[in-house]
Amino acid sequence: QVQLVESGGGLVQAGGSLRLSCAASGRTFSTYSTAWFRQVPGKEREFVAGIVIRWSGSATRYSDSVKGRFTISRDNAKNTVFLQMNSLKPEDTAVYYCASDPKDLLPVSTTESWYVYWGQGTQVTVSS
Repeated sequence: QVQLVESGGGLVQAGGSLRLSCAASGRTFSTYSTAWFRQVPGKEREFVAGIVIRWSGSATRYSDSVKGRFTISRDNAKNTVFLQMNSLKPEDTAVYYCASDPKDLLPVSTTESWYVYWGQGTQVTVSS
């Protein structure tokens, strides 16, 4: 079992930055696939960014809406995945969820059902 806890959400003005953290406990997940999703009330959860680190290399993937503004990274020594969010827009407002899965397959999956472990979410609000 893996427990995921997100932090770093909050209120920020448009154009500002936030860094979300996803801390894992229970098992080392250094080779797990990990992703960030977000959800707005009344809408489906959508893929934001994902990362897979394998012995042979690593890969990241971003949704078109955040590409060039968000960066996903992982610190295996701290068992933590980060999402650096820059140039934030009001439409980035959502609850952000961290998700992880022991399968380290490529390409990075954008499918919600593919990930077995989920955090409780952290609210990000971007004011205009």
